[in-house]
Amino acid sequence: MHVTPEFTRRRFVKTGIILTASTASGLLAAEPEQGIPRRVLGRTGEKVSIVGLGGFHIGQKPAEDEAIRIVRTALDSGINFLDNCWDYNGGASEIRMGKALRDGYRAKAFLMSKIDGQTREAAARQIDESLTRLQTDHVDLMQFHEVIRPADPDRIFGKGGSLEAMVQARKAGKVRYIGFTGHKNPDIHLKMLEVVRAHDFQFDTVQMPLNVMDAHFESFEKKVLPVLVERGIGVLGMKPIASGSILKSNTVSAVECLHYAMNLPTSVVITGCDSLDILQQALTAARTFKTMDSGEIRSLLARTQPVAGEGKFEGYKTTHTFDGTWQNPQWLG
Repeated sequence: MHVTPEFTRRRFVKTGIILTASTASGLLAAEPEQGIPRRVLGRTGEKVSIVGLGGFHIGQKPAEDEAIRIVRTALDSGINFLDNCWDYNGGASEIRMGKALRDGYRAKAFLMSKIDGQTREAAARQIDESLTRLQTDHVDLMQFHEVIRPADPDRIFGKGGSLEAMVQARKAGKVRYIGFTGHKNPDIHLKMLEVVRAHDFQFDTVQMPLNVMDAHFESFEKKVLPVLVERGIGVLGMKPIASGSILKSNTVSAVECLHYAMNLPTSVVITGCDSLDILQQALTAARTFKTMDSGEIRSLLARTQPVAGEGKFEGYKTTHTFDGTWQNPQWLG
């Protein structure tokens, strides 16, 4: 099935009630944990915290001991969704998270990581390396990372592609659920969703940028989100603040950014925390979140619309600066 812009527009209108009301009903189906709301992750039935801890930042700015404190404080405070990736900071992010998950902390976490490999051999190797670094025998969710080129879906699903390794890892108990991520263009996400349906496969999750700037430019919210809601796929929102880039627009606060993303039918909003103070900001945003009314949404979008054109604050869409696999094509296999 070819997905046209008009098709996605009609589907968005059709699911409009879901997009505005779901956060007040079905998605907020679980009891809060220490004041942190939990939502159901698509069809999986898993209950995940409304905010998730990003893995990239803990391997970058903070010292290792502080990174471990950030992960453990998050888990102790009611966050249970942990994000990571095989390529983050040369593996340092997974290594630090693995150390943080010792001493019983693994049991508190819904652990996700990602792989770049698009061949069976590269993917299988990266899955095993991630498990070793994370000091666990399985991850709860493994995702195909950086689906950002039009050819990526066909390569992943082709003969000898990385899907074969992922399915085998699931059979072996190394992976519980499977998803994919991307940040470049919503049309590539739509192609991936076409390819997966053509191969009679189902993704459990999809990760993509969802924020107050995305709503105005090459919008994942407008093009992809309605499809995921309709198919019951768990929505992982990322880049709610875009590593602080959106704050440079001087139009919105960090908490407003987080609340906007939480107000969408996201199962979890993943945000990077490179200090305990930034983690506390994310915790506060989660604990104070209330479903936004249409006036509040219009106000935020009215403030951001004048500066959102051409992806000015979304460099991950418009440049290759944030494309790890573009700069390191050998990771693809």
